[in-house]
Amino acid sequence: MTPAIKRPRIGVDFHTFDGIYQGSRSHILGLYQEAIELAPEMDFIFLLKNPGRLRKEHPVFASPNVELVEVPHVSGVARLGWQLALMQRRLRLDLLHVQYRLPLFSFCACACTIHDTLFETHPQFFTPSFVRMSRLTSRHAVRRADLLFTVSEFSRQEIARLYAIDASRIAITTNGIDNRRFHPGAEGIDHVLAAGLESRQYLCTIGRLEPRKNHLNLLRAYALLPQPRLPLVIIGQRDFHSEEIFAKVRELGLDREVRFLENVPDQGLPALLRHAAVFVYPSHAEGFGMPVAEAMASGVPVVTSNSTSLPEVAGDAALVADPQSPANIARAIHLLITREDERSRVIQRGLLQAARFNWRSAAEVLVQTYRTRFGMESPCADREH
Repeated sequence: MTPAIKRPRIGVDFHTFDGIYQGSRSHILGLYQEAIELAPEMDFIFLLKNPGRLRKEHPVFASPNVELVEVPHVSGVARLGWQLALMQRRLRLDLLHVQYRLPLFSFCACACTIHDTLFETHPQFFTPSFVRMSRLTSRHAVRRADLLFTVSEFSRQEIARLYAIDASRIAITTNGIDNRRFHPGAEGIDHVLAAGLESRQYLCTIGRLEPRKNHLNLLRAYALLPQPRLPLVIIGQRDFHSEEIFAKVRELGLDREVRFLENVPDQGLPALLRHAAVFVYPSHAEGFGMPVAEAMASGVPVVTSNSTSLPEVAGDAALVADPQSPANIARAIHLLITREDERSRVIQRGLLQAARFNWRSAAEVLVQTYRTRFGMESPCADREH
């Protein structure tokens, strides 16, 4: 523990806010919106390209203990090689918090959130260059970071095992659900109708079109369902090897039954999820699996995989299947379509399970870890004395 600092200056690499909607973007937004309010005794300095947009879309980032610093977009090599180091010195930071990768050189303490280590355990689902780079940077982060975080117990145990460190060094700031967006009900039916769909009359999956998300076995499972089948709606942007997914649709003769939605607006995604009959997420491997939690929070029954972090997120509130077995996946989907009692059971348990994932609890862990690092007591502790 370092000596107490009157007002710690905590820098946060927020460059993912400027990019596409993805898990790490949702993580930093949800986590720090709560942390800002929980820690008025700390100053948060967010580094990103578009501060005006962040302040406009999320007013909490205009709080008195927040400073938004415009940082030009540069390549990852430049950002980690010199940009973040210069920001540390110029802004007199006491701690810099980054995702996945530490800067190569540092002028202050660093915290790092490593969301998963799937590039170590499932390298077949990534490009060789990504695997090489991620292995190098993650090992550097574990070795050099003053504070380590991850998003699930599964990921914590994997980091500890793979890098031979004590799991107690790693704090869990679990992902949370934005219940203003993901909730049951009839809201957003206009987005469903605009897509040519009917409420509760389609199956849905969400995820980038790439091998790890297991679209091929999902399509094989869908082809095993008895006809007439509900349409299958696949929401996600094309990524590497996505052409194999479209080829499989043609091979199985599913062109008229499978719909691809690649450019769903941010406000349309919760609506399409909320109105699905069943959400299917048979991913091969995840460090957390946000779509599963968001579907449960939306009151939609879920089928997911029995591997990696997904059983931890699903609890007893979803049907789990072997992601390698299209027949297993198909049986689980068919059960939720045909058995109203099982469907109701899964929906009710899903709502309870989803309530466990909230940004406030995660931010409390984050802020307490910061306070311990800086030798500070919480405001509650101060009042008690």
